[in-house]
Amino acid sequence: MHTLISQFWQLSFSGIAQGFIYVLISLGYTMVYGVLRMINFANSEIFMVGTFATVVMTRDVLNHPANSGDLHGFTLIFTMVACLIASMLASGGIAMLVELIAYRRLRSRGTNRLAPLISAIGISIVISESVSLMTAGRAVPAPEVLHKTSLVTLLGANIRVDQLMVVIVAPLMFFFLQYFVNNTRLGKGIRAVSMNEETAKLMGINLNRVISATFLIGGLMTGAAAFFFETVYESTKFNIGFSLGLAAFTAAVLGGIGNIRGAFFGGLFLGLLETYASAVLGSQWKSITVFVVLIVVLLFRPNGLFGEAVQQTRV
Repeated sequence: MHTLISQFWQLSFSGIAQGFIYVLISLGYTMVYGVLRMINFANSEIFMVGTFATVVMTRDVLNHPANSGDLHGFTLIFTMVACLIASMLASGGIAMLVELIAYRRLRSRGTNRLAPLISAIGISIVISESVSLMTAGRAVPAPEVLHKTSLVTLLGANIRVDQLMVVIVAPLMFFFLQYFVNNTRLGKGIRAVSMNEETAKLMGINLNRVISATFLIGGLMTGAAAFFFETVYESTKFNIGFSLGLAAFTAAVLGGIGNIRGAFFGGLFLGLLETYASAVLGSQWKSITVFVVLIVVLLFRPNGLFGEAVQQTRV
C-alpha cells in the first residue's frame, strides 16, 4: 500500500499506457462480436503475430540488430512508422485468413455457432505452435531503437517517451475507428449487418465483404497494439498473446462486449486496476486480478458497464 500511495501518479500513467494497449486489442474482439455475435478466440495469436512482425521489420528488414543502439531523427521516425505499418498489416492479414478458414465456409454451410468457435480455437493453436517451432519456444528480444528517456516529470511521475507515444497515438486510432464506423459507407454497412444480417443482405450489402472488412479492422487495431507493446517491453514469445488476450477480452466484457465505447473504458479501467494490484499485492497477482474481474463481471453485470442495445452502441 505504501508503494501505491508514494508512486500513485507514476503507477497511474503506466496503467493508462497499458490500458490503451488493452483497448486496441479488445477492439479485435469487439468488432467481430459486433457483427457475428461470436468471440474471435484467435485474436490473441493475431496480436502475437503482430509483435513478431515488429521484430522482423526492425531486425531483419531494416537491419537494426540488438546491439545497433538507439536511433535518432528521420531514421527513428521512419523505423517506427514502418514497424507500425508492418505489425498492422501482418495482424490484419492473419485476421482475414482466420475469417476465411475458420468462419466463412462454416457460415456458408449454416452450421451452429459452436462450430466456428471451435474452429477459431484450432486456428489459434496452429498459429501459436507454428511460431513455437520456428523460435524453439524461446523469447525473442526486439532491438531497442527508441531510448526510454524521461521527457518530463509531472506530479512526481516520470513521463517516458515510449509510454507517452502510446497514450497519444492509441486514442487517436480509437477515435478514427469510431469515426470510420459511424460516417463511412463501409462503416454503415458494418452497422447494418450488426443490426440484422438478413435485412442487410436483402438491401444489397455484400456480407462476405463486410465481415472480411470487420476482421481486417479488428486485426489492424490488434496489430497496432502489438507494435506499442513491443516498443514498451521489447520482447515477445509464441504464447505472449495468451495473458494479454485474456486481459483484453476481460476489458471487452467489462465494457460490454460488442460496444466500442465500452472497450475504451474497459481497457483503461483494467490497465489501471492491474497496475494498482501489482503495486499492492505483487506482480504475481496481476493475472489473478484479471480472472477475478472477469468472474465478478459475469456474475453481477454480464452485459458489461455499457451493455445497452448492441446494435445501437457497438459499431
